[in-house]
Amino acid sequence: MIEKQTGKQIKYLRTDNGLEFCSDEFNRLCKSEGIVRHLTVRHTPQQNGVAERMNRTIMEKKKTPQEVWSGNPANYSDLKIFGCPAKVVISRDVVFDETAMLPNLSLKDCSNKENQKQVEHQINTESTPQVSTKIENRVASSPQYSIAKNRTKREIKPPKKYAEADLVAYALNVAEDIDANQEPSNYSEAISCEDSEKWMFAMQEEMESLHKNKTWDLVKLPKGKKTVRCKWVFKKKEGTPGVEEPKYKARLVAKGYSQVPGVDFTDVFSPVVKHSSIRALLGIVAMHDLELEQLDVKTAFLHGELEEDIYMQQPEGFTVSEKEDYVCLLKKSLYGLKQSPRQWYKRFDSFMTSHDFKRSSFDSCVYFKKNNDGSFVYLLLYVDDMLIAAKDKGEIRKVKAQLSEEFEMKDLGPAKKILGMEILRDRKTSKLYLSQKGYIEKLLCRFNMRSAKPVSTPLAAHFRLSSALSPQSDDEIEYMSHVPYSSAVGSLMYAMVCSRPDLSYAVSAVSRYMANPGKEHWKAVQWILRYLRGTTDVCLQFGRTEDGVIGYVDADFAGDLDRKKISHRLRLYNRRLCNKLESHFANYGRFVYH
Repeated sequence: MIEKQTGKQIKYLRTDNGLEFCSDEFNRLCKSEGIVRHLTVRHTPQQNGVAERMNRTIMEKKKTPQEVWSGNPANYSDLKIFGCPAKVVISRDVVFDETAMLPNLSLKDCSNKENQKQVEHQINTESTPQVSTKIENRVASSPQYSIAKNRTKREIKPPKKYAEADLVAYALNVAEDIDANQEPSNYSEAISCEDSEKWMFAMQEEMESLHKNKTWDLVKLPKGKKTVRCKWVFKKKEGTPGVEEPKYKARLVAKGYSQVPGVDFTDVFSPVVKHSSIRALLGIVAMHDLELEQLDVKTAFLHGELEEDIYMQQPEGFTVSEKEDYVCLLKKSLYGLKQSPRQWYKRFDSFMTSHDFKRSSFDSCVYFKKNNDGSFVYLLLYVDDMLIAAKDKGEIRKVKAQLSEEFEMKDLGPAKKILGMEILRDRKTSKLYLSQKGYIEKLLCRFNMRSAKPVSTPLAAHFRLSSALSPQSDDEIEYMSHVPYSSAVGSLMYAMVCSRPDLSYAVSAVSRYMANPGKEHWKAVQWILRYLRGTTDVCLQFGRTEDGVIGYVDADFAGDLDRKKISHRLRLYNRRLCNKLESHFANYGRFVYH
């Protein structure tokens, strides 16, 4: 149809990994017609932008005007079937007739059976006959009462379900940060605390870096233009005990939430490597005994070139004398701006490709280069942190020198820690370990499970979780509103994604009830925390094994009581978890090699 309508032949076809596009029959058809296939990366719809945009266009066209204007779908619950009987009711304002009074009432006039039952329920006439006579006389002799003019207003209460859950989770986060690091929240606290000299030195170091990169020019604010405010953000990084001292960092951040889409920025993107890519690289390093070192880019976002005119207020504490009314015309991207990560990545990607590095088609933050001897140099980028792996240190030093010529780099030496995960190596036995012991200990303290009794399994067999266990009464809803369920499951999920695949099933089971968890669901989460209490030293081990990808699938025999679906599919390289797939449709396990 396309060839007949356009008069052009199809040369290149990009699709996702749907089974309708990956069948042998479809592949043979494309091969016979000379059509080149390209499959996008799983869970990366942005690589198939044209089709995704068309799907969005169709979904937007089907919206009613009310849904487009209000953002909420129309409510059709009041619509009736055509032809059904209907009654027309003409409503009008209520008029109170204050001249009409209620007539005198007595119990004898109440011949309605329903009223008689109510009186019998309230007053036992058989056991107290004299009381009913007195009540009858009192009612007969009672004065006339008028209808009340105003109704008593009902007290409006907020929903109990989400009354304080978010506040509790936020309070736990804040309490943990304050107890652990005691970081100032603004400039005034930084210059008045005990470590004021260290924080001041960190701020001066940040300002020197900003001036060195020529981040802005001081100008008068043009008419009709608005400024973006800024603030200081402070972070104390705990060093490795006995190896390095704590680091004090200060970052000048623009308040990008005030930027207007389409005016101050267009596209956004963050250069974040996938955790599966990190595990895959560690598996390659352990298998081939490669050198692994780490780099950090100082003020990485300042290397990006801005394409829009953005004006910012001068930083607090560093206002230029006699130019207090001037503003900063930004020349380079600054932390906090919506477009800063994307502009930094564009600059870095251009540099890497110009030095013979190739970008992975499966992860845009993975680069590799093949040497003449057949060995490879790998580089992983996570915003401003880098991991470099190569056969010998000479290749790594060469890459470091090239990066230092273009950017201001900080050499961190052999990789010890990445994204809160500790990297330990035993070169004699060719073993590499990925541990989150420190993160798990903080997690247990955060949810008051540090002294809990350990258990040996991630989730016990007696937990039969289902949506029927969700809160039913107001008391249960009130109780669960004070439980940080979502925060706990999210914290467990990060440990699972990074280095604890043994939590996969347990975390997936409790995460199904995030919208409305019950007491039994919370007990299951606490059970997982108790399991972590006894396995804090457990880590992911990489070593030398046969090369290749091995696939496993969990056929749990309809363990999901609500939807009867399969839980997981796993892909492993070097017998270590590289990717986890979830199926929401299949009832029976089946692994497909890709």
